[in-house]
Amino acid sequence: MAHDIKLWAAELGFDQAGITDTDLAEHEPLLADWLAKGYHGEMDYMARHGMMRARPHELLPGTLRVISVRMNYLPEQAAIARVLGNPDLGYISRYALGRDYHKVLRQRLKKLADKIELRASDLVARPFVDSAPVLERPLAAKAGLGWTGKHSLLINRQQGSFFFLGELLVNLPLPVDQPVEEGCGKCVACITTCPTGAIVAPYVVDARRCISYLTIELDGSIPEDLRPLMGNRIYGCDDCQLICPWNRFADASQEPDFTARDNLHTPELLALFEWSEANFLKQTEGSPIRRIGHRRWLRNIAIALGNAPPSPAIVDALELKREHVDEMVLEHIDWALVRQRAKLAQVDRKTERLIRAVDKGMPKHAR
Repeated sequence: MAHDIKLWAAELGFDQAGITDTDLAEHEPLLADWLAKGYHGEMDYMARHGMMRARPHELLPGTLRVISVRMNYLPEQAAIARVLGNPDLGYISRYALGRDYHKVLRQRLKKLADKIELRASDLVARPFVDSAPVLERPLAAKAGLGWTGKHSLLINRQQGSFFFLGELLVNLPLPVDQPVEEGCGKCVACITTCPTGAIVAPYVVDARRCISYLTIELDGSIPEDLRPLMGNRIYGCDDCQLICPWNRFADASQEPDFTARDNLHTPELLALFEWSEANFLKQTEGSPIRRIGHRRWLRNIAIALGNAPPSPAIVDALELKREHVDEMVLEHIDWALVRQRAKLAQVDRKTERLIRAVDKGMPKHAR
């Protein structure tokens, strides 16, 4: 049956499936320490359920095994360098360019459970896709889907790390798979390339400094010292994955639902900043981006506009938006205005110096 389960998972579009038991006892001290240091920031749900995250059998009594699956999400023509290299464009983490993965994976996991039930009528199963307190990466590592990289994400030797994870808890005593050998070695590229220094130690991320946390999870004001480091990243960040040597082997996703939407693929910041709340909801329908809401969307873009090259058009757009936002967003708009005006003033001073230098070098009759 374990063999057939993996075949059925492949038929349903998963790129790999593995099976493990529910024992994550060795991860409990690590989780407790991470929470005690406050690295979860305002993600209160991370601490709300205590050690249940490391005890899948408490989520579904009778659980004996976890079927862990992964699905690649990197879209064709990802245009990563093109967007990150152009500060007038907004960079959105590549996982969020298509349909909300929660729905896609959860529906497939339910179908996988239906197939298993045809063979095991006494099946008790429950699918999870970021929908309950589960340590999905340690479970996936135990199931042989990859190893935990120093950026804390799962890495697969053949496919890199651009994939989603999901779990199906079952009450069947299936044979388990073996973990794979760790492959990071002495490499610390992900640690040194993090724009905000969020990877404070190998395998340990301080979410309070992570751009993904700041742009997606944090509801209020983003610390001023981190804003310049965010560049044009307006939803998530992929830097630690982009630098990883194993992602040279990452395949593009074959799942149509993860095809990049035109309005999000290589978007201009000023165009995104013009979206009303109604337009934001329309443009992000069925997208994971919708969950951050229009306020955080404008906050994130305001920071990117403040980091963009000096532009009178940006100043005009920021000024125009001031009258239509709450205090939290206004704070970030005003911060961006200060930066833009300072850069424009610097350009003006350089222009004046250039004109004076040219004048000095010209004969009087030519001035």
